[in-house]
This record gives sequence, structure tokens and C-alpha cells, in this order.
Amino acid sequence: MNYTDLVNTAVETGYLLVSNGGEIYRAEESMQRIFRAYGVNNGEVFAIPNLIEVTVRTPDGKPITQIKRVPQRTTNLDRVEQVNALCRHICSDRPRLSEIRAELNRIGERPTLSFPMQTLAYAMAAAAFTLFYGGSPQDAVVALFCGAAIRLTIHFLERFQVNSFFVNMAASFVAAAIALTAANFDVALSYDKIIIGALMNLVPGIAITNFMRDIIAGDLFAGILRLTESVLVATAIALGAGIALTGTRMFLGV
Repeated sequence: MNYTDLVNTAVETGYLLVSNGGEIYRAEESMQRIFRAYGVNNGEVFAIPNLIEVTVRTPDGKPITQIKRVPQRTTNLDRVEQVNALCRHICSDRPRLSEIRAELNRIGERPTLSFPMQTLAYAMAAAAFTLFYGGSPQDAVVALFCGAAIRLTIHFLERFQVNSFFVNMAASFVAAAIALTAANFDVALSYDKIIIGALMNLVPGIAITNFMRDIIAGDLFAGILRLTESVLVATAIALGAGIALTGTRMFLGV
């Protein structure tokens, strides 16, 4: 058994789970199961949303430690499901580590939706939520543009590696500004419902769910970190929309 390869494989598995929106307990349990599948019962795993640390001891007592930082996280439940399926395959069949790493590479490179499709999804989600919150069909049409503008803003700022706090604030500002400007030309529009519907694209619903699941599972540190992240995202959304509301009222009198 090449214990270094085993540790590296387990860490890459945990990294894919955490970086794509998986819960902390899911990542830790998956890594532990990989160790046990290959007869290693002394593996120690510690994971938080932006760091994974793993240590095992070889039969002669030598510790092997791997630390991997998780600089960015997104939500891709398709990859999470694929890694879960791979872990079940590992536990039942114990394939060679080289095969596991090849499969992990394949999962990590699985294509996501194209940018035009993502933009369309943002627009449709904004329109749907606007209707859900009581907006009119005219409000939903404006929300389509607001949702698309959110995705365009995120895409533009991410190219320059802007901090996610300012990305969310800028996207919120752009969506609210478009809604308020449209309402200035058509008083029948309910800009509040348009803004709320569009900003639902930015609400960290998965992060909020995961921090509760982490806390319930006993991962208090990870849960608190996710809670803090969710609060920061909500603050950025509120600041962006608030600036747009204040500025647009000053200049357009909406």
C-alpha cells in the first residue's frame, strides 16, 4: 500500500466535495470510508469550509499528513453526487488508486452549463420569483433583465478575481438600479417585487442549509464559518440594493 497516494486520493475526494457545496460531515465521512476500505483505521480527518487536513500512520508508525486549502467554493450538486457514487464504488470494489484519481479528475472537469444558459437561468429565476411574490407579468419582464444583468455582472467581476463580497454587492446594486429606473418610466411597475425576485439569485440558500446541517452534525466550527459567510453575503446584497435605492431616489425621484 502506498500510503502517500492513499492520503492524496482521500484529500482530493474531500476537496471536490467541499469546493462544490458538500457538507463538512459528508466530506469527512467520505475520506474516512476510503481509508477503512483499504485497511487504514487510524486516519484522522479535519475539514472546515476552506481547509482540509488529513493524517494517517503507516504500519511502522510514520505519520503522513496532507493539508489542502479550499480557496473558492461553489455549488455544483452534480459533482457532489458523482463523488458520492465514486465513494460507494470504492467501498464495495476497492479499485486501484490510479483509477480513483483518474475518475476524480474526470469529475472535476465535468462541464457546467454554458454562460448563455446560466444567464438565461438567472433571468428565468428572477422572473419566476417576481411572480411568486405577487408581481405582475410586466414586473416579471423587467425581472428577466435584472436577473440577466446579475449574471453578467458576476461574470465580469470574477474575471478580475474580485472579492465575493463586492461581487454580490455590485450585482445587487445593478439589479436594483435597473428595476428602479424602469419604475421611473412606468409607475405601474412594482419595483420592490422586481428587486426581491431578482435578488433571490444571490441568496445563499445552500450555505444557510449547510451551516444548520453542520451544526446539527456537531461540526460547530464549520457551521459558524458558514453562518458568517451567509451573513456577509446577505449584508452585501442589502448594501448594494440600499445604495441603488438611495442613489436612484436622489437622481430620479423614484
